[in-house]
Amino acid sequence: MSSYTKISRKISQSSVVQAIVNYGPVSRASVAKITGLSKQTVSEIVAKLETKGWVRAVGQTEGHIGRRAVVYELSPTAALVASVDLGGTKVRAALCDLNGRILYELLESTDPRGGINIVHQIARMVRSLVSNSGNSYKGLHTAVIGVPGVEDSETGKIHLAPNITGIEKINFAECLRKELGIAIIVENDVNLSALGEHWLGDQGEHDSLVFLSIGTGVGAGIVLGGNLLRGSFGAAGEVGFLPIGTDPNEPESLNSGALERATATCAIINGFKERSGIEKTVPEVFEAAASGDKYAIEVLDNVASNLALAIAAVVAIIDPSKIIVGGSIGSRPELLERIAKYASNCIPRQIKIEKTRLGNQASLAGGVATALYHMHLSLFAEGQDIGTISVPPAPAIENFNVCEVQ
Repeated sequence: MSSYTKISRKISQSSVVQAIVNYGPVSRASVAKITGLSKQTVSEIVAKLETKGWVRAVGQTEGHIGRRAVVYELSPTAALVASVDLGGTKVRAALCDLNGRILYELLESTDPRGGINIVHQIARMVRSLVSNSGNSYKGLHTAVIGVPGVEDSETGKIHLAPNITGIEKINFAECLRKELGIAIIVENDVNLSALGEHWLGDQGEHDSLVFLSIGTGVGAGIVLGGNLLRGSFGAAGEVGFLPIGTDPNEPESLNSGALERATATCAIINGFKERSGIEKTVPEVFEAAASGDKYAIEVLDNVASNLALAIAAVVAIIDPSKIIVGGSIGSRPELLERIAKYASNCIPRQIKIEKTRLGNQASLAGGVATALYHMHLSLFAEGQDIGTISVPPAPAIENFNVCEVQ
């Protein structure tokens, strides 16, 4: 068989699967119309996929003149994917079927020892997901790990993740591959949140959006034309280093970034203490502001003003249609209102600035979308670069998290 014929078959198989994923339940005749392939080619591919358990017949067409046709859909549990959100204090992991529906979910405190201990923890959690869901581990194909840092593509080490001890000293992805024996993809957690909001929260309505996460740190995930923008070194969206809010030339700004120093958790705590002489937690500062405390109000106004300037810079350079704000601080409506007010003063066009719809599920959702994409590429296109591959239509948000967190 010539290489051209092999590639042609891969493209055809992938096209058929994509049609079934996006339009199923669907008949073979309809798949032929959608893909432009002959009915015979479609029938051969569908028969092969059905034999291998990837698709299943789920009924017949109704309301048509003539013979009714068998309709097919993707078999949801023919393979499984895992999505893991690794944070400085918590690790959240979910097991999903091919429709993107969560089958089981776990939440644990992050192992404070860090390094290889984090690898062992994630591996144990992934195995527990499969075991507790009642499925076979053989069905697990891909796991996507969201990390609060940037992966070095050459060494596999995770940089810019100060809250995870020792993770910068190991080849993180390779260690997990050895532990789990499956495909492992490591991605920045804010990037995954942007993908999750685009896929599930936004339902693909906006092809260009920015997810701005504000919490212990400040970062952004950027989706342009439906695709994630990573940059040359995978660090696109590190907006915490924008020269806004504090002096970018101070040595501290090389570690945390000028904007992050002016807007993240420490900025709120320190800002209030400097003004009042009293130390409060971030939630307590928000409570004080709601009660009319002038120092708390000053701190939040200052944080929001600096974030609005950062958004103005992002809008001027990237021109997204929507800004989604999340994170433990960014999700606070009191801050979002302030950001929107200040942004209207410095951005020359109207821009949607909205709170995340997915909350702490955003990164998990992005991991699921990424895992399904790479699984399709590996299994049905056999690694061949065949152009755009879409993930399954996003489930309703209320159906995404169907299990109690254990």
